[in-house]
Amino acid sequence: MRIAEIFYSRQGEGLLTGQPSAFVRTSGCNLRCWFCDTPYTSWEPEGEDLSLDDILARVEPFGATHAVLTGGEPMLFAELVPLSEELRRRGLHITIETAGTLDLPVACDLMSISPKLADSGPDAARHPRWHQRHERTRRSPDVVRRLSERYAYQLKFVIDAPADVPEVERYLQQLGADVDRQRVLLMPQGVEQSELAAKGVWLEALCAELGVRFCPRRHIEWYGMVRGT
Repeated sequence: MRIAEIFYSRQGEGLLTGQPSAFVRTSGCNLRCWFCDTPYTSWEPEGEDLSLDDILARVEPFGATHAVLTGGEPMLFAELVPLSEELRRRGLHITIETAGTLDLPVACDLMSISPKLADSGPDAARHPRWHQRHERTRRSPDVVRRLSERYAYQLKFVIDAPADVPEVERYLQQLGADVDRQRVLLMPQGVEQSELAAKGVWLEALCAELGVRFCPRRHIEWYGMVRGT
């Protein structure tokens, strides 16, 4: 399983914001968002191939109660199944962060699903192959529906501009009436605190209108945009 980094920090996004956690970040992704904030797991994947025992040996010294399995796209790796099962056997709460395009029978306590909207793809002129593949792959509502039925979940949408928000509403309507809007989070796109703050002004107001949650990127506020946080 190719791993970009393993570290201990606080969860900076979503329903468990502030929770100290062990993070296992896989390297490799089936999408290519133009705003990807971990290009070392997608556009230029890096890392090392680690066995299950290697990963567990690096996680154990943290003494964590929570683990976050993230990427890239962790659902690309079949090894995620035994890793999640072993972490659960050791008593850890498990969050899996995924774009919701792939499904594995993992052990998971919070499935953090981040569907990609229409404006997420790379520039068609600069990256024609990836633009086509991203657009073909990014939207898998049936997978999202299955994951949200099997696990406690949060749906986290990255919002770059107000025009993105109506697409979120259409997406939720397609998923059906069972979607819990208190588990739907809209997060401003950006990696600079000033940009996030500016977008947060209008996005938080739109969240209140839609009856969904505003999702700040607290780890950037706490640490800045640096790896290992």
